[in-house]
Amino acid sequence: MQLQNILVTGRLYSIMAQLLEEKKINKNFRFVAESEVCRDDFFWADAYVGFRPVPCFEFGNIRWVHSLGAGVDAFLWNREWKEDVLLTRTVGSFGEQISEYCLSYILRDLQCHDVYGWYQSQRKWKQVEPQRLRNQCIVICGTGEIGQQIARHLQIFGVQPIGISRSGQMKPHFAAVFPMHQASEVLPKADWVIAALPLTKQTYHLLDEKFFALLNNASFMNVGRGATVDEVALWNALERRHVRLAVLDVVENEPLPPESPLWQHPNVIITPHIAALTSPEEAVDCFLQTLQRIEAGEPLGNKVDVQRGY
Repeated sequence: MQLQNILVTGRLYSIMAQLLEEKKINKNFRFVAESEVCRDDFFWADAYVGFRPVPCFEFGNIRWVHSLGAGVDAFLWNREWKEDVLLTRTVGSFGEQISEYCLSYILRDLQCHDVYGWYQSQRKWKQVEPQRLRNQCIVICGTGEIGQQIARHLQIFGVQPIGISRSGQMKPHFAAVFPMHQASEVLPKADWVIAALPLTKQTYHLLDEKFFALLNNASFMNVGRGATVDEVALWNALERRHVRLAVLDVVENEPLPPESPLWQHPNVIITPHIAALTSPEEAVDCFLQTLQRIEAGEPLGNKVDVQRGY
């Protein structure tokens, strides 16, 4: 496939324009803010690059869509994909970034940072024994690239991560992997449950009342997609102490509405979808590598299976 006219939008479009200009790529580019993309752009371009489809998105003459993020649900959710349009995604340091995010909140809890912060404010010298990470039962829902990277980093600290996936197929860095229908065998033992699921028709609200009822005062973290979690079920699980702490980097409606009760729950920590951010340099490098492979007819490691949704 040969491509010539490339439309680039999203929050990195102006920085990408500078970086790509330095590389002197022999292509026709349009770098446009999302609010300024118009219908004519889709009939001019044969490639679309962005984090999500703009409101006026249509396929027009587009033959390749490249997501600047790791997730592609913004492109596929409730959209009929055109069969002859290639969809790829950005791959880079997302797994490492998300692993560090997860480790930071787990260690913060195990090392009693909040407890000692309170004691310091009270000028109290009181010991509370920290817990060892290696002794934690950590279950990761989603054993794809991100889940595997989280498991790999946890292994370094002596954790034996357990995975849950649709198939239950064994994946690298996991001590064991269970299919979702056997989740009841492992979730009651979990100290931490980390959700790293993509959003598909199969995963929408997959983590529901039934799922959370299996937890026994565990901590829950979502670094996948917000809509994989039934937030009413999560709230109920917090109130019933099935979940003692929830760390949410993603929520179903982003940004989280000011009226959401999650903001003020004492056992909820919210971050604004920052566990893994695409840097301009990574965005450009992955885009150019993918473009080169497409035009050379080489295999693509970041091609999305639109039927599966990831």
